[in-house]
Amino acid sequence: MKNIISIKNLSIGFQSQNKKNNVVHSISFDIPKGKTVALVGESGSGKTITALSILKLLPYPSAFHSSGEIIYNNKNLLNINNKEIQKIRGKNITTIFQEPMSSLNPLHTIEKQINEILITHSKISYLEASAKTKKLLVNVGLENLSNRLKSYSYELSGGQRQRVMIAMSIANNPDLLIADEPTTALDVTIQLQILILLKKLQKELNMAILFISHDLSVVKNLADYICIMKDGKIIEKDTKEKIFNNPQHPYTKELIGIKNIKKQEIKISPNPILEIKDMKVWFPIKKGVLRRTIDYVKAVDNISFNLYYNQTLGIVGESGSGKTSLILAVLNLINFQGKILFNNIDITSVSNKDFKKLRKDMQIIFQDPFSSLSPRMTVEEIIREGLDVHEKKLLSQDKQKMIKKIINEVGLDYENVYNRFPHEFSGGQRQRIAIARALILRPKLLVLDEPTSALDVSIQNQILELLSSLQRKYNLSYIFISHDMKVINSITDYIIVLKKGKIIEQGITKEIFNNPKQNYTKQLIQSIA
Repeated sequence: MKNIISIKNLSIGFQSQNKKNNVVHSISFDIPKGKTVALVGESGSGKTITALSILKLLPYPSAFHSSGEIIYNNKNLLNINNKEIQKIRGKNITTIFQEPMSSLNPLHTIEKQINEILITHSKISYLEASAKTKKLLVNVGLENLSNRLKSYSYELSGGQRQRVMIAMSIANNPDLLIADEPTTALDVTIQLQILILLKKLQKELNMAILFISHDLSVVKNLADYICIMKDGKIIEKDTKEKIFNNPQHPYTKELIGIKNIKKQEIKISPNPILEIKDMKVWFPIKKGVLRRTIDYVKAVDNISFNLYYNQTLGIVGESGSGKTSLILAVLNLINFQGKILFNNIDITSVSNKDFKKLRKDMQIIFQDPFSSLSPRMTVEEIIREGLDVHEKKLLSQDKQKMIKKIINEVGLDYENVYNRFPHEFSGGQRQRIAIARALILRPKLLVLDEPTSALDVSIQNQILELLSSLQRKYNLSYIFISHDMKVINSITDYIIVLKKGKIIEQGITKEIFNNPKQNYTKQLIQSIA
């Protein structure tokens, strides 16, 4: 079998302040023609740096290769000049990235951007390029083509933008497509569509794919060969079947077993802590000089459900399904219609002053802890802030004792973290800080909005374990929002499936996963199979 790329004993380093540090250490692997090789590992493992080396896209000269070769067409790509590598980029070897918005030019239409690639590398006329662009966009399944050709990137959804990027990457029938986390930012059903599309195009074009991911489950149905990276080394590589059926390295075993947490049974109270009745969140669509309302965006459309003490309720659905609007309404952060009873108190009828007292019992943890933590405050100041607002009578030394206790309870060492700032911590550590900030007030309800999606898979597992143990300890009720059905399956007791602002299915987690009634729910579950 012919290899498109052969990487041999490749080491990559960076120079800073007269110091040279290798971050990738003597790795070797082949990418055969028409096959998919997956590089899998956590952030910082060296996956992306390795991929960028193939097209010499690293920040040279601060980046360097202390050893190794990257062989393509009998040439070592590391030794060829810029003119030669530019001919290969975008034609023979192409790339698609995690976030297409950063790769697409917002000032040019989709048609113009793809046309430019075709004209640059194929030397064809603009009319010929336009005709081929239309065929490419049809091939990647972009709907409503006549309107999309003249669209700008910001006018498209995430899935549509990624299809455009794929069209651009296959425009010149490349030998190799490098896909760097191309589905991470997408909803699970869209993820599945993109993976199926890549598989289809690979078969049609007989191209090789280097697929980079932090999640083994994503590459399960796509890859032919898998290389597991950790700390700049390939610690295990083999066929997909052998990696999944008989992993050798403990780290590989950990990645495969990720999120398979067996939720420990916890006694759920028959009494609801939260009752939602006929909730509506409608946003008016206004037009004309007088800005008259002509219609409504029904973000949440007549929803009712209960959350019980000690229960974890999962809310799932794609972007635009109403998940975020729902939780913002539950927390009384946006206007809504309907009724909310929290701990038997009708929050729709209480004054702002009285609701402030309730606020400490309703806390939220966000997807990205870095953006939710003040960069100018130390860890202790961040966690203390809630106490200063809601527990003004507490003595300073008592607050410090509480802070120390909760920091240690979320798995951090108080003495090592209390006087440091958020940027000094990893993603998992920052999420633990966010959990500590929420729990310091001893809330009854904790809303978790995609709390693990920005984390590496092994860290996800740790955070889920932590949340489960804290729930048992403090008798917490959770509303857990996620597009990751594996996470939902592992931590929730009950599921609500949202689509276009409506509940289309709900029930006990085990029953929903074993016997989903709606096709939409089946698609969501299928995405993790």
